[in-house]
Amino acid sequence: MSDTIELLNTIGQDASLRHASAEELAPILEQANASEALKAAVAAGDSSLLSGELGNKPRFEPQIVHSPGHEDEESDQGDADSSQSPEPDNDTLSKR
Repeated sequence: MSDTIELLNTIGQDASLRHASAEELAPILEQANASEALKAAVAAGDSSLLSGELGNKPRFEPQIVHSPGHEDEESDQGDADSSQSPEPDNDTLSKR
């Protein structure tokens, strides 16, 4: 696995390799004794073929919507109303 990571690092750092086609990379990987998984991933253009070798496990993110609920909207409106002082009505004035 460490050889595969080192090869991927080398490919990523060298622009001529990073932008090379699968046909251009095949003999380079063969000469470097790359793993079968890496050669297959490059040939297919599918990095998921490396998951077994690298020990990756698929992650499933929960689908949570991060937007305010109705309660948040109501509390915002209540704050706006409290900042304005209401005019007292006649009943309130007469009771004082």
